[in-house]
Amino acid sequence: MKKLIFITALILLAGITSGQNLQKGNLVGTHVVEVSLKPGVTMEQYTEFFINKYIPESEKIWKGWKVYLVKGIRGENINSFGLIIIVNSQKDRDKYYNSDGTSNELGNTAYEKLKPVQDELEKLGTFTSTYTDWVIQ
Repeated sequence: MKKLIFITALILLAGITSGQNLQKGNLVGTHVVEVSLKPGVTMEQYTEFFINKYIPESEKIWKGWKVYLVKGIRGENINSFGLIIIVNSQKDRDKYYNSDGTSNELGNTAYEKLKPVQDELEKLGTFTSTYTDWVIQ
């Protein structure tokens, strides 16, 4: 129940802060992110690169998608990072991903385009995430 409340708050926050109205059929991906920094790298350096380089490049490649990096400030995920990804529809997501969550041919092409920025990010650290995709009812 706590996670559902947390996710609902993230979804509402994303809609309010972007000035974007979430509409029926929009897909919202919520990711809880775990970061492993390289020695000598600060979380501030990592998140700055992520926000200023990784996210803009991702949004160029996955056209029409909006990505937000969020940080837990209270509750179960305090001091954790997350991603909120807003996509127009499940159909738009499915252009890149199979039903089991793996990337398809177009998704693999997208990841290849992102690879130079991903390689730069990995000099600072790596991340893994768990996710849930939500559809606005």
